[in-house]
Amino acid sequence: MARALQLAARGVYTARPNPMVGCVIVNDGAVVGEGWHQKAGEAHAEINALRAAGDNAKGATAYVTLEPCAHTGKTPPCANALVEAGVAKVIVAMQDPFREVSGRGLVILQEAGVATELGLMQAAAESLNAGFISRITRGRPQVKLKIAASLDGAIAMSSGESQWITGPEARHDVQKLRAKAGAIMTGIGTVLADDPSLNVRAPEIDTQGLQPLRVVLDSRLRMPVTAEMLSLPGSTLVCCTGDYDATGLEKAGAEVRNFGAHGSIVNVFEVLAALSEREINDVLVEAGPQLSGYLLEKDLVDELVIYQSPHIMGSNTRRMFDTPNWTVLADRRTLDITDVRRVGADTRITAKIEH
Repeated sequence: MARALQLAARGVYTARPNPMVGCVIVNDGAVVGEGWHQKAGEAHAEINALRAAGDNAKGATAYVTLEPCAHTGKTPPCANALVEAGVAKVIVAMQDPFREVSGRGLVILQEAGVATELGLMQAAAESLNAGFISRITRGRPQVKLKIAASLDGAIAMSSGESQWITGPEARHDVQKLRAKAGAIMTGIGTVLADDPSLNVRAPEIDTQGLQPLRVVLDSRLRMPVTAEMLSLPGSTLVCCTGDYDATGLEKAGAEVRNFGAHGSIVNVFEVLAALSEREINDVLVEAGPQLSGYLLEKDLVDELVIYQSPHIMGSNTRRMFDTPNWTVLADRRTLDITDVRRVGADTRITAKIEH
């Protein structure tokens, strides 16, 4: 199963919006077939492993990181394919939360006389596809907030100067975060101040042409038609709250959509629900302290990734988060730090937020 999880992770940049799945087929103690889901619309992990195994699949045991599908989507059901191949046993890490599967794949196998086991390395399998699970079970993507800061918690000087706080290795590492995300979210303040590209541009990261959807929260539709991101491959969704003339932006290539307001900004709950409807599993937020703080206050951040640079910027600076509603110590959020490592001269801290 550990090998199957390694195989599944190979689809990290290309499997979306489908989950990452790996499969290993073992017969008489030897691996006879391996496969993973490489891209949506193409063969699933089980099919690739069965093709590799050929006749050796008969009487074998299949280790699969996610319950084999039981419905016909863009590809036929994998549960039926395992039965037809004569597999004797299927060991599954986790049940598929998707309502059209959700136990039915295991039932198909069991009714055909195939032995099944469920739960081997389940936590690792769930972690691998946390965004997919979030979309299916909560109706919103997993939200990951990325911050680049100094050792004393500054993200910019008070003038707004911020390039560059972290080193080139950390900035390259962010390219990997972007490539894993279905969407990158920012606020209009960041667009007006920095004119970011918010794209994946590291040539060695093979996304097979996939670019994350760029999402700009822009209540009053101030997005300039000359924004750099509008001239780049991929799509940009601009989210506003009023009746504005979007003709110019749409001609420039943006999609403009009206959402409800939550105070003075776009209702982020509605935006995340809409992204879920578009089959976005993971959202990476690269924004300023106002939007970052708002998301934290509303308990919409699932994971923090902080790149901390080994220098001090002093007091004449801007802080990571603007959280005006946190006024007492009890308002703080508890973090579960899951990873700390060096990235060049910087330190990358990954932490889950306990809701």
